[in-house]
Amino acid sequence: MLRLNKMLVGLGAALLLAAPVHAAEFEVQMLNSGEAGRMVFEPSFLQIAPGDTVTFKATDKGHNAEVIAGMLPEGAETFKGAMSQDVTVTFDVEGVYGIKCLPHYAMGMVALIAVGENLTNLDDAKAVNQPGMAKQRFDAAFAELDAE
Repeated sequence: MLRLNKMLVGLGAALLLAAPVHAAEFEVQMLNSGEAGRMVFEPSFLQIAPGDTVTFKATDKGHNAEVIAGMLPEGAETFKGAMSQDVTVTFDVEGVYGIKCLPHYAMGMVALIAVGENLTNLDDAKAVNQPGMAKQRFDAAFAELDAE
């Protein structure tokens, strides 16, 4: 009986050690006006771990959040949030994700999310041609990523 108790205690400890680490949750607000100017995601850059979740919050109406073609790691799923609705995304695949608000993309309403350490699509994401203010805001976000 004592041997069985020791085995159960050992099994319980092993299960606790094998329990998954709780993923973090982040919030990005979709705003008409913010610290970086008009039509922004705040924050516009996040460094997160695989399995973390980001909610793009429709703080101001008339915005959405969706992945930019060419700014998505291989094997990751695209997403496109509905207009004026929150959208929650779990980022499981490591790499760089470019996010835009479709109606305000050229005005620079973009965000960059770096997931994990293996950013294999970084050069491809940097090479995507960006319209208007989006280029300036992505340049700033990539500079912030490089500084990390």
